[in-house]
Amino acid sequence: MSALVVDNIRKSFGDVETLKGIDISLESGEFLVLLGASGCGKSTLLNIIAGLAEPTGGDIRLNDRSLIGVHPKDRDIAMVFQSYALYPNLSVRRNIGFGLEMRKVPVAERKKAVLEAARLLQIEPLLDRRPSQLSGGQRQRVAIGRALVRNPKLFLFDEPLSNLDAKLRMEMRTELKRLHQMMKTTVVYVTHDQIEAMTLATRIAVMRNGQIEQLGTPEEIYNRPATLYVATFVGAPPMNLLDVLAIDRGLQVTGSDTVIPLPAALLASLPRDRNIKLGIRPECFRTEAEGGLPLTLRCEVVELTGPELILSGSIGTQRLVATLSPRTRAAPGADVTLLLDTDALHLFDAESGRRLNAD
Repeated sequence: MSALVVDNIRKSFGDVETLKGIDISLESGEFLVLLGASGCGKSTLLNIIAGLAEPTGGDIRLNDRSLIGVHPKDRDIAMVFQSYALYPNLSVRRNIGFGLEMRKVPVAERKKAVLEAARLLQIEPLLDRRPSQLSGGQRQRVAIGRALVRNPKLFLFDEPLSNLDAKLRMEMRTELKRLHQMMKTTVVYVTHDQIEAMTLATRIAVMRNGQIEQLGTPEEIYNRPATLYVATFVGAPPMNLLDVLAIDRGLQVTGSDTVIPLPAALLASLPRDRNIKLGIRPECFRTEAEGGLPLTLRCEVVELTGPELILSGSIGTQRLVATLSPRTRAAPGADVTLLLDTDALHLFDAESGRRLNAD
């Protein structure tokens, strides 16, 4: 039985349709990340699951119980917001246990739950401090602890790390991953950060304009993007997209003399009357070893980041970025021969944006 089922959820504000029929089935213990740019509808969907907003149509079921019309406090769901929303006049101990206190949970049971949450989050020495005496990362741990003590059936996170600096975000990602692995809880997590999505999720729902572009594991989202939007949204640097045409010898790169040979079976499946977008992830290129499809890049900018060398340049009139070994020798103005394998090619219909090669 699925822990959470989102069935054809729609949400409209007047004539504006924010959610256009969302379907998700989430098994117990899964960590689902709703990933997308601002305005795609991910927070609206999270609020509907939490009961902070009602859908225009559709149903939401938690452990086979419909949540439509159920008050938020009766849904057995805990939510962690982007803002910490801590009570400034209460200690960390009371902030964590406040929800239990309001539910008249016995003092001994409440103390035990608070201490256990503090131990899991490694904030036991902070229990007698006030929120003003804590760092941003510590405050977020307290907010997570307040959700943990309730032991709900479902945890919701609404961009909980966006207020933290880069180092703290990385530390908290690791902490959240550790907690999920220990507790096997069911989580729905909203973010616009692809790194958070890839590192935390067991599955990712990439959202755009109130719809799900693709739902799959991080590996599926990254290695087999279903649309051009998913291909360019996930990945840093983003996937290269080249305009190409299918001809008898392979793929003709528009604006150049370059032809990329393809296996006959793959080439036969491609349309000859439509423009095609060829996607190549920057890290799929190499300059050493034998074999592979060759591409000649006119190098324009060379950036050494430490662990990798980023080359930016052109193939004819089209731009391309490659990330290579820092030992690679390249200079602006020089031609660099890049090699890649056939399975590194992603082909999309330029008009519909849908993937062409099913792999």
